Amino acid sequence: MSASRPAERAAELRQLLSTYSYEYHVLDQPSVSDAIYDSLFGELKKIEAEHPELITPDSPTQRVGNALSGGFKKVRHSSRMLSLNDVFDRQDVEDWVVRMDKLLPGRKHEFFADIKMDGLACALIYEDGLLIQAVTRGDSFVGEDVTANVRTIKNVPLSLRRAKGFEQFLTGRTEVRGEIVMLKKDFAKLNERQKAAGKPEFANPRNLAAGTIRQLDPKLVAERPLHFRAYDLQRDDPAEVPTNMFAYEALTALGLTRNMQASVFDDLNGVMKFVDNWDQKRHDLPFNTDGLVIKINDRAQFAELGIVGKQPRAAVAYKYAAEQATTVVRDIVISIGRTGAATPVAVFEPTVVAGTTVQHASLHNADEITRLDVRIGDTVVIFKAGDIIPQVESVVTELRSKDSRPFDFEAALKHQYPELKFERPQDEVVYRVKGATGPLLLKKAVEHFASKAALDIDTLGEKNVGALVDAGLVDDMADIYRLTKNQVLGLERFADISAAKLIDAIADKKSPSLERFIYGLGIRHVGVQTAIDLANRFGSLEKLATAQLDELEAVDGVGEVVAESIAAWFADPDNEALLKKFSNLGVKPVHQDRSNGTLAGQNFVITGTLQSMGRDIAAEKIRALGGGFQSAVAKDTTYLVAGGKVGESKLKKANEYGTKIIDEAEFLKLIGE
Repeated sequence: MSASRPAERAAELRQLLSTYSYEYHVLDQPSVSDAIYDSLFGELKKIEAEHPELITPDSPTQRVGNALSGGFKKVRHSSRMLSLNDVFDRQDVEDWVVRMDKLLPGRKHEFFADIKMDGLACALIYEDGLLIQAVTRGDSFVGEDVTANVRTIKNVPLSLRRAKGFEQFLTGRTEVRGEIVMLKKDFAKLNERQKAAGKPEFANPRNLAAGTIRQLDPKLVAERPLHFRAYDLQRDDPAEVPTNMFAYEALTALGLTRNMQASVFDDLNGVMKFVDNWDQKRHDLPFNTDGLVIKINDRAQFAELGIVGKQPRAAVAYKYAAEQATTVVRDIVISIGRTGAATPVAVFEPTVVAGTTVQHASLHNADEITRLDVRIGDTVVIFKAGDIIPQVESVVTELRSKDSRPFDFEAALKHQYPELKFERPQDEVVYRVKGATGPLLLKKAVEHFASKAALDIDTLGEKNVGALVDAGLVDDMADIYRLTKNQVLGLERFADISAAKLIDAIADKKSPSLERFIYGLGIRHVGVQTAIDLANRFGSLEKLATAQLDELEAVDGVGEVVAESIAAWFADPDNEALLKKFSNLGVKPVHQDRSNGTLAGQNFVITGTLQSMGRDIAAEKIRALGGGFQSAVAKDTTYLVAGGKVGESKLKKANEYGTKIIDEAEFLKLIGE
């Protein structure tokens, strides 16, 4: 979307980001999460990087910070509360270490790592052991005095605990920096109370904690279960805090809550094991996090490495894959399942969520489209938590074009499936194919899967498929691989030999060719040749299932409509479950690369009747040698094979395009017969 109208898109993003920033910093009423803001901010940065002429002085990418909300006294920090550069993988971390090594050649690094909390940064100032002030991060130079509110947080000590070996921190000025968070269990309980009282639920713990601490009435703050977790300790004499781990030990001794997961490592391998270990375990933490903090443990080295802009060279924030992002809906296509159910699928501009590229998601049914009011061209918020499939959470209506129209589900059905009739049974949310029951559609699907052009399973024709489905032995295509001889013997049509023959024929096709398997799945618009082209391009079912739209469209014969049909099929939850079932039953499609076959790059059309073989067999032999089989003469047709009773129109087209016309004998030589 942004590629076709960058100036308009950049202007829309600037306006929306400005609104979000005002809500967050001035009104203390953020309406979106940090992940959504960051995703839209990243899109604007990308547009401006590609089109520098679009950068304006008021762009949020050109502004350091925003105006602070009123009501609180402004306080200048004793030293700047720094932010950290983000890193996303091992290579980024290695590059960071290399940069430090250039500045401190030959110096050994000891690394300190801790969980990065998703809360509101705050500094607690103690004078001779007594809490005298609490200041928010603000713009990193100047924050807000929120002492009265912070004093209500039960785990913030109003005086530091005296501990042996740490007495010096009870004299003079001691500053403790940390995060004000709301623990997940407390957030859940608070929302339960909101729901019971008929009040709107809060969006997320981070925004609630930030909004609460900026309330002017400490009584309201005291009613909400905030929690403080310290991550730094500062003194006027830096030598009193030699390492980051010492700071953590001192924090515990002085009575401050801090993360007990923090660790020190001698090398980068230890750091990365820590990173990998917490990738999944972080979901079990009592607070929300989006990553880790990695620092040089030695504070003298840390200071020596200095600061660039507002980021220290000696620390980075390792960010795990975001579980929420924004993208643009390119299209809404409808997939017809084996029961005749019409499932809408949103096709997106590819975007990364939770570490994987997402380009489509099920919209479930017409009612869900209406509830979300999602439209083609909309910018949407998508999310993916853990192994959950991608879903559309909401629409960013502020970025919707003025000529946008609601999605008309019934009109889309007529457009995409003009040959079918649909109905929506009373009290159901799903549209289904009219006049075609689930069993009838299932029978056709299994027949197609077993057909000669697909898996070519002997004895699994129309009547036998009907018997298996009617007996309840087959509920989907994969179920044929679960059949046993004794089950089949229970049917009227089968005796001992015929039952054994059917089971053996099915077992013999547990490793079908990839192209036959793809064709057998019955994906709309995917014929035999397209299935072959897809198999040759992607080489495995897994790669095809995760292919991006532009990759699909790059395949010969696959345009926008076919690409979206393929994407929609693989996005359908029922189809995802079907493929998993195939895999669990030991069905493993195999791809044989025929790109170096003797007929590779040559396309054939057959007209008339061949004496030696049927047209389907001839097509199979052509494809086995790497050639392409076409139904009509085109500019890229290499040979027109003329058999008996030749079609004049094809001969005429061949002469127009300069296609070589050969007889059956010449054709047999080419295929080695």
